[in-house]
Amino acid sequence: MKPEYETNEVYRFFTEVGIINQLISTKLETFLPGRMTATQFGILGHLVRRPEGETPLQLSNAFQVPKTSMTHMLASLENHALITLEANPNDRRSKIARSTPEGAEFLKACMERMSEALGPVLFELGPEPFHRSLPNLTLIRETLDRERD
Repeated sequence: MKPEYETNEVYRFFTEVGIINQLISTKLETFLPGRMTATQFGILGHLVRRPEGETPLQLSNAFQVPKTSMTHMLASLENHALITLEANPNDRRSKIARSTPEGAEFLKACMERMSEALGPVLFELGPEPFHRSLPNLTLIRETLDRERD
């Protein structure tokens, strides 16, 4: 059994990560149109980085949401012309979601607005805390990702 201080440190770490996620998601959603959520924005970013596209099932696994929820979010992104949903040539029962050029431009514009909004934080802290934290956060994410598979 792990010492209590180690367990408490891990708990505190994930509590801080959760709070940071909530704060940044709330800030991000002020830049998004209508009722678009930070999760939908994350899906768009995921698809922009994967021009070959992904199926709704692949996306629901990546974002750990039910396929029905993913289907609903994809329909909303498609209604905003940020993605396309096309028949999957490898499986006619499935679709492939891909970002549109408008989706990539929208993502870029939102990221620029977020950078401006985070200016005071970067001014106060500088880039170093982010630079130092990123390798450990990546390691933790990759380890957690392997655990779920």
